[in-house]
Amino acid sequence: MVCFSFYYDDDEAGDSQLHWATKTEIAVPNVQDTKERIKEMFKKVELSVSSYDTAWVAKVASPDSPQNPCFPECLNWLLENQLYDGSWSLPRRNDLLIKDSMMSTLASVLALRQWEIGEEHVKKGLDFMGSNSRAIVDQKQHSPTGFNIIFPGMIENAKDLGLKLPLSTYTVDKMLRERDLELERIFKCNSKGSKAYLANVSEGLSTKLYDSNEINKYRRKNGSILNSPATTAALLNRCHDAEGLEYLRSVLDKFDNAVPTIYPVNVYIRLRMVDCLEKMGIANHFPSEIEQALDETYRCWLEKDEEIFLDAETCALAFRLLKTNGYEVSSDALAEFNKEECFFSSTGHNLKVISSVLELYKASEIKTSPDEKVLETLHLWTSSLLKHGLSNGLIHDEKCRKEVDNALKFPYHAQLERLESRKNIECYNADNIQLLKASYRCSNIDNTDFLQLAVEDYNFYQAIHQKELKVLERWVKESRLDTLEFTRQKVLYGYFLIAAHLLDPKLSDARTSWTKNVVLIAMVDDRVDVGDRREELNNIIDLLEKWDDKSANVYCSEEVEILYVEIEKMIKELGEIAFRRQGRNVTGHLIDLWLTMLRGMAKEHDWVRDKATPTLDEYMAHAHYTVGVSTTVLMTQYFLGPKLSEEIVGSAEYSNVFKHSANNCRLLNNIPTFQDADEGKLNGVLLCKHHGDLTEEVAMKEIENLVDRNERDLLSLVFKKKGSIVPKACKDILLHTS
Repeated sequence: MVCFSFYYDDDEAGDSQLHWATKTEIAVPNVQDTKERIKEMFKKVELSVSSYDTAWVAKVASPDSPQNPCFPECLNWLLENQLYDGSWSLPRRNDLLIKDSMMSTLASVLALRQWEIGEEHVKKGLDFMGSNSRAIVDQKQHSPTGFNIIFPGMIENAKDLGLKLPLSTYTVDKMLRERDLELERIFKCNSKGSKAYLANVSEGLSTKLYDSNEINKYRRKNGSILNSPATTAALLNRCHDAEGLEYLRSVLDKFDNAVPTIYPVNVYIRLRMVDCLEKMGIANHFPSEIEQALDETYRCWLEKDEEIFLDAETCALAFRLLKTNGYEVSSDALAEFNKEECFFSSTGHNLKVISSVLELYKASEIKTSPDEKVLETLHLWTSSLLKHGLSNGLIHDEKCRKEVDNALKFPYHAQLERLESRKNIECYNADNIQLLKASYRCSNIDNTDFLQLAVEDYNFYQAIHQKELKVLERWVKESRLDTLEFTRQKVLYGYFLIAAHLLDPKLSDARTSWTKNVVLIAMVDDRVDVGDRREELNNIIDLLEKWDDKSANVYCSEEVEILYVEIEKMIKELGEIAFRRQGRNVTGHLIDLWLTMLRGMAKEHDWVRDKATPTLDEYMAHAHYTVGVSTTVLMTQYFLGPKLSEEIVGSAEYSNVFKHSANNCRLLNNIPTFQDADEGKLNGVLLCKHHGDLTEEVAMKEIENLVDRNERDLLSLVFKKKGSIVPKACKDILLHTS
């Protein structure tokens, strides 16, 4: 049994606090064994087989002897794998997947009846269908892809075989009417998406509507139709198809006597593994496996592999993961899917469609160039469709609904990694079932090992972080910082912000540096801003400028002495640690960072005192440094692990990443707080309004556009590998704290 404990407190959100723990019923084995099993998963994709697709393959007649089945082994599999209740479906099925079981069962019954075997199996299958017939018209039931077309088509096939189904006339008539309306809608739409959808569910079409020439347009290089064994088998049932026959044989060679509902999906599954490990916060345990998976995906990307480029979800997922991991990929590849008409489903909000649209939405957030019009278009229609689905209750699956809601609320650049990991761990279902035309399980992405490792990891880091937090809280008390007036207590806020991104126990010095800087900067800022103690600011600047002359230490107040002593002590301690880590003395740089920030504060104080209105450029030139995160993050860089030479710190690349990060920190703070200008405070929105002679609304839009450009340029710099000299760890923290 594992104690799954979370700790969160947000000073900025009023008194909102979350201190809770739940018990997760998981018997946790040796963590190293768990890691080894996950590493093995990268080597082989494991898919459950599909009774629905296997039944369609079983229906295929031998090209040499049409009175005999081409794949008798599939018939034998159906005879051996009927469930105790008479159905054919996945064992331990979800109660909301009765339609899936009905479709697989009817397909299996038809296959057995066609070859006149398994009479007792057919009877048991029909009994199951009769007992569950109400599920066919139950709107709460999850519908397999194409259910409204395929199931009625199989009902008509049963009639042709003289098989009486235990379904009421009302149910059959209702299904046939819905099928006809569905087909009418598809033919009326006549879009690229509707045509592809019709090909995907073509096994349900009557002879009159079946167009083999149209279906053949969706043939893959492996001989299949859309990588679907069922659709490929249905074509074989209607006409000679050597390519399709070879495809089915190759799939059976791999899976023995049955077939999965889709194959191949190796690229997609491995990408989902990488994505899942990243989302659950455990990707750091598998650097070589992830690198190998992404390298292989990139090779497929460069080769225009159809497994990537003919599937929207796979293409979007590949683009996002490759881009965020530093591979050079173009968003032009997504142009194929940049219109809503590329998608069509019988329900309008089929889980597969929503999953694909969500991935396209996430990909659209990774914009690194002003010329990526494809991503702009994608963002507009995918966000609109997802919002519509949420607001109108069209996304019935709870897990999917939560994921969509979270993606819309928290853009890529604004996510706190550890909070996101916590959400994903909470929502993770190790026994999850995917649903296409048939349900399937994939142990590579839905398994207890991911959950076990994620829970263990989370609790391990949580214990370390809570110990560090207690030390920092004790520091505030022992140094008497908690006695100062006009100051906010930012220990918990500062520590939480950085612990959400820097998890490694080896990064304790980085977390300490960050938190102490946040606390001390906030206290200086509050005393100047709220307490109007300008003389104290001047005193601290003077003391730092005379760093080496301790005889000149004169404090204008006891409060300044308390504050300055801790600033000095912190800089000395961090300087000593940095010397050991970096192999060079950086104390002078740490002092300069503080001085630059404090002088910027003084300048801003002068502007407010003199009621000056600097230009936005003048304001931002100081804001780079006066926003506290800037000094904090630049000091913390020395404790992230990589060596930072003077060349790197002084490089244009380092400066650009920092400035874009700092700009966003300041402007994102300005947007919701511009009303504070009534108190005489400076604000980018109002300066833009004043100097541009703009309305408040237009000025706000200008600043929002500036933020968007900053975010785009920052992402471009952070993801860049080629020619970059700034370590990834340093760029990542600037991105995540911007």
